[in-house]
This record gives sequence, C-alpha cells and structure tokens, in this order.
Amino acid sequence: MSTPSPDAQDQCHDAGDGFHRPGYHEDKKRYLARLKRIEGQTRGIHRMIAEDEYCIDILTQVAAVNSALENVALALLEDHLSHCMRDAAANDGELAEDKITEAMAAVRRMVKS
Repeated sequence: MSTPSPDAQDQCHDAGDGFHRPGYHEDKKRYLARLKRIEGQTRGIHRMIAEDEYCIDILTQVAAVNSALENVALALLEDHLSHCMRDAAANDGELAEDKITEAMAAVRRMVKS
C-alpha cells in the first residue's frame, strides 16, 4: 500500500474557514472527560500497587483501563471514518486513497496491541 501524502492530515482537518478541526472536534469535551476518568483509574492502579493490594484486584483495574482506552480509540476511528474519510471520498479520489491507507494502518496498530 502507498504512504499517505504529506498534506493528508491538513486536508482532514480543513474546516473551510481557515481553521483546522479534527473529526472529534464536536465531542472534544466528552473525549477529555473520558481521558480524565482513565487518568484517575491509572492513578488508582498506582496507589493499589503502592499499597500492596491483591494482584487480581489490580489486574481487574488494568483490564478496565485497557478497555476504556480501546473504546476511546474505536470512537476516534469512527469519527475519523465518518468525517475525514467521508469528506476525502466526496472531494478528492487520491486523498481518499491516502485516508484509506492511513485508516488501515491505524486499525492494524490497534489490533496489534
């Protein structure tokens, strides 16, 4: 597969008014709140280890953080597909190919981890 063109990211974020906005722009507060919650869970894991809590309880919290991060990643991917890829497909065939390549690479990274 080909490598996305250097301007693919800029094209994705072009709002048409001179400002660049990512696909998740409208849900930014929701994403930040979710990440803040994950950050708190991660601090909780740190505290649990510092306080020598039971391994299985810690692993349960690690699984919860992993699941929460996967859900954020999937939501970001969905936003990217419905915003950036849709716009690229409607406006520029070559850019659409770049976006498909870029999205597939992201999916591969997500599945790999």
